[in-house]
Amino acid sequence: MEELNDLQDVSFIQAQSFENWVVLFKHSTRCSISSMALNRFKTILAELENAALVYYLDLIKYRNISNKLAEVFNIQHESPQVLIIKDGKCVYHASHLNINTSDIMASIASVKNK
Repeated sequence: MEELNDLQDVSFIQAQSFENWVVLFKHSTRCSISSMALNRFKTILAELENAALVYYLDLIKYRNISNKLAEVFNIQHESPQVLIIKDGKCVYHASHLNINTSDIMASIASVKNK
């Protein structure tokens, strides 16, 4: 999992999404729900990295990047939050307790099969 730490990373992942699936976990280091969701996310990380480029965003350090993601992908900022980006668009997002590892994997599989 690579960390996003520069505003230019948003353009980079958007461009990468035309070649690869991009999955982004937005994490608040001050939130227990976010920590729980991150731990669940890590259980599928190896499998996910076989199917997509996986990124991590520390929202406390880089809130400006989260704001840019919300603007570019037309989604509401939430924390924690998972985004799946393909062909320059956010094709799936979930936040808080709705972050479900099965749903993440199923979303990639269902969109891949379209």
